[in-house]
Amino acid sequence: MIDFQLDDRSGVATYLQLAQQVRHALRLGLLEPGDKLPTAKEVVAKLAINPNTVLKAYRELEREGLLVVRQGLGTFVRTTLGPKDRAEQAEQAELQQRLADWVRAARQAGLVDDDIEAMYRAVMRHDTEGLHDTRTGS
Repeated sequence: MIDFQLDDRSGVATYLQLAQQVRHALRLGLLEPGDKLPTAKEVVAKLAINPNTVLKAYRELEREGLLVVRQGLGTFVRTTLGPKDRAEQAEQAELQQRLADWVRAARQAGLVDDDIEAMYRAVMRHDTEGLHDTRTGS
């Protein structure tokens, strides 16, 4: 089951943080079709937020076709965003392990989470710009 966390400093609306965490869990294979999400009441008890916030996040994901609500039973994962076959799953698991190793090494080198995130964002921005340049020929 997913364990929601909120970042009050992010500036991102709470319902969007919840929805994004579900999407990430779907991409990483942590949630699979048929898995039940926590009830709004459970999320409210853990995070001390308004139940409508949880319901708004779930409704957005339902509109996207990722979740299905079964009246009286709960909210369930309808589809995944993760790798489709075992080869893709294995490759993703390997990449995730390499990233975890890199983060551990960065922390051992004295970097804090903000430093690591800044480096990640810089690399992502640079990589995306490089892809853009390749596609456009500029």
